[in-house]
Parts: sequence; C-alpha cells; structure tokens
Amino acid sequence: MQKITFIGLGNMGIGMAQNLLNAGYKLHIYNRTKSKADTLKGDFQVFNHPNEAAEGQDVVITMLSDDAALLDATHGTHGFLSSMKKDAIHISMSTISPDTSRALYKLHQAQGSHYVTAPVFGRPNAAADAKLFICTSGDAETKEKVKDMIALLGQGIYDFGTEPGAANVVKLAGNFMIMASMETMAEAFTLAEKQGLDREKVADFFGNTVFNAPIYKNYGTLIAKKQYQPVGFKAKLGFKDARLASKIALDAEMPAPLLSLVYNRLLSAVANGKGENDWVEGIAEGVSTDAGV
Repeated sequence: MQKITFIGLGNMGIGMAQNLLNAGYKLHIYNRTKSKADTLKGDFQVFNHPNEAAEGQDVVITMLSDDAALLDATHGTHGFLSSMKKDAIHISMSTISPDTSRALYKLHQAQGSHYVTAPVFGRPNAAADAKLFICTSGDAETKEKVKDMIALLGQGIYDFGTEPGAANVVKLAGNFMIMASMETMAEAFTLAEKQGLDREKVADFFGNTVFNAPIYKNYGTLIAKKQYQPVGFKAKLGFKDARLASKIALDAEMPAPLLSLVYNRLLSAVANGKGENDWVEGIAEGVSTDAGV
C-alpha cells in the first residue's frame, strides 16, 4: 500500500483525509493548525513541517487554499519538494492557476519526482461522503499509478490529457459556471420575491422541473432560504477563483462580461468584510441588498 502524506486539513481536506484513513492508508499529515487533525480517526502521524511529513513517502496530496499556500508548502522554507524521494508523486487537488501547475510540473521534473493535477468539484459534505467529481491532467503513466487511490475520494474521475494545467482550466471554468448560476438564481428568486411570491416555492418548482440539476437544486435551496451557514466555501476563495478565471480569459483575449459581473459581486463581499462568509452569501445577499429585500 502506498505511503501517503496529506497536506491541508481545511473544510474539504479533513473529509478527504478521513476517507483515505477509512480505506486503510496510514497517513503522514501536515496542517498549519495541528489541532485540526484531532477529529481524524485512524492510523496517522502529524508533523511540524511539510518537508518532514513527505520524507520517504510515495505520494504527497495537497489540498490548500490558494497558489501562494501551495507554492510555500512545496518549495518554501520547509517545502516538501526537497525531501521527496525519487519518483514520488505530488497530487495537487487545490483550485489554482494553470500557470502554477505548469511551474510545479517543471520543478518536480527537475527534482526527479512527478506531478498530477486533480482539482475537485463538491462542497465539504461531498468530500466527507467521497462524492466529489475529480478532474485530472498530467503524465498518463503517473495518473495510472494513483488512479485507484484518487477514486476513493469521489464518485467519478474525468481526465483532460497530459498538459499539467488543463484540469485547472476546467476547474476554474466550472467554478465560474457555479458563480454565474448562483447570480442567475439569486436574481430570479429576488424578482419573484419582489412580486410577492414565496421565493422558496419558486426555487422548488424550478429545481424539480426545467432546472432539475444538482447546482440548481442544492445551491438553489440555499439561495432561496437565504441559508448561509455553515460556511462551506468562503467568499474570499470564490473571489480568488473569479480572479484566476479572469486572468486566463484576459490572457486568451476572450471577453467575459458575465465573469466580470460575478467577479465584482464577490469583490464587493470581500471589500465589505464578508470574505470569511460563504460565497453563496457573497453573491445572493448582494442581489437582495441591491433589491432592498
């Protein structure tokens, strides 16, 4: 059985790490706040630094909040890259820039280790229930070596080829679609509310008929009920993703007016001190506030 290091026990990582423990893996764990590991059950050891956690391991899985955190954990002062053994594999499951993945791929090549991109779709409850959708890209042989392990974390793996940044582009495109859907639902339900209708009843109708899909049913319920707790995904992280998506659109010389709208919606939430709140609130409450309801 492969020896795994897991780095990043945030809202998503904690459930993912537990699922690996449930499958019988022994984990080396690093998290900036060590006490986050206290709720885990299984065979694991917590380390003070990423390089210590990765030493002698076959696989390092990272689930960190942003590019800066990932780069620091990988080749910062106590980065794990220098302590990885030859042919060990780094699986990056964070939502990051495709440029960061391309850079990390080259760093691993130079070090004699390997890099696989594997960002995920799903909220923390999906991570805990191993119901994530996982996108992958990178060297075919390396992906094959970790496929069974990754499969333990989700309900499906969807591959996008050998280019290291490809899966990151898919992830950012998908998060943009979620943001845009939330904006659409928030505006539609608020329109109904302003006309004296029950927004929850309207959301239930759409979620069970012409928009019968997980995003519209799950996020639609949260938006209709104005249910913003518990926080599953922070508005500041949603803004980070909108910023990254905007950059790759700009680099590709692609106008993206709807992306600009949700970018500014989340920027407003962050600027108003609500970056730690759920991104559903960041978008939906902004629409309600604009409408005076």
